[in-house]
Parts: sequence; structure tokens; C-alpha cells
Amino acid sequence: MEWDHLFDDLEGQLASEWEAERAALDAESERLRISKLTLHDRLRALCAQASVVVLDLGDDHRLHATMRTMGADWIAVTAQDDPRPLIVPVPAVAEVGTDHGSLLGSLDETAGLTPLRARMDLGFVLRDLARRRAPVTLSLHDGRLRRGTLDRAGADHLDIALHDAGEPRRTSTVQGFRVVPFSSLRWVRVEQPGARLP
Repeated sequence: MEWDHLFDDLEGQLASEWEAERAALDAESERLRISKLTLHDRLRALCAQASVVVLDLGDDHRLHATMRTMGADWIAVTAQDDPRPLIVPVPAVAEVGTDHGSLLGSLDETAGLTPLRARMDLGFVLRDLARRRAPVTLSLHDGRLRRGTLDRAGADHLDIALHDAGEPRRTSTVQGFRVVPFSSLRWVRVEQPGARLP
């Protein structure tokens, strides 16, 4: 009888130690997985959840928005109460604010970008807007806004023909031209509500 209690006690201790060891291994495995997550992975997960976020774009410029989709180096969002899509270069993002549930959800593994979407860099998206002659507003890091139509987009810059919002791009309405480095952009707003991005 005493031996039975001793063996039961030893079995309980062994099972408890195994459980503790397994929990420690699981915790270490999770820490290792999280250590390999990139900002891109986290943003992609927030897009998959259509999370409501506050994007801090520097100089007290905050954008309250819903995450929609992303490409190689940009995020598409819609601002609160505005259906027009905004394209935000990832390097323009200083920090992302969100609720605790979305924050924890962004740690989950999500499907990677499709090979085509992974190749869609900011220049690709802006070239598509230039091809469609979509009117845009550019927000620059110094606080200025530029309105007009994109004429072309290179590897690291764009050309914009400046004209009033709501005016079509015609020679008579163009007020000037600018070459804008991508590094100067806070966001690009497509002025057509419901406009599709590639």
C-alpha cells in the first residue's frame, strides 16, 4: 500500500516536470517565432484583420485609418469618414497605434504576399495611377499638399502636373510641374472615391 502511494507520487512529480518542461519549450519556441517577425509581417496581419489604426507619420501628423492592403513597400488605407484610398509608403510610418486585440492579432502568422503583390512596389502603384490619369493629392513631409495628376513615376520619384482639385488635366489648367522623391511622401490620396488599387 505504501509503495503504491510512493509510485503514484513519483508519477505525479514526473508528469508535472514534463508539463513544466513542455511549457518552457513552447514559450521559448514562441519567443523565437516572434523574434523573426518583421514590421512588414505585422502590417500585413493588421491589413488582413482590416484593423483600425493610428498611423503616426511624424511631426504630429497622425492618420486615423482602416488598414486595407499592402504591397512591397506601401500600405493602402482609408481614413475615417473618407472613402478615398490613401497610399502610405512604409518608410513614412513612424509608429502604429491600435487596440490591444489587434496588436496581439498582428503577432499571428498570416499568409505571405502573393508573388505578384510582393513585387508591387510604390513605383508600380504610382505608375498605374499615372496610366489611369487619376487625380491625386500628395502630402509631403514638410506639410505641403500637392494636387494634380501623375505624369510618370520612376524608381524613386514621380512627376506631377499641378492643377486644382476637380479639374481635369489639360494644358490650360496645369499650373506647374514638380518632380517629387518618394522619400518626401507622407501619403498619396486617390481623389476618386472607391478607386481600385492594383
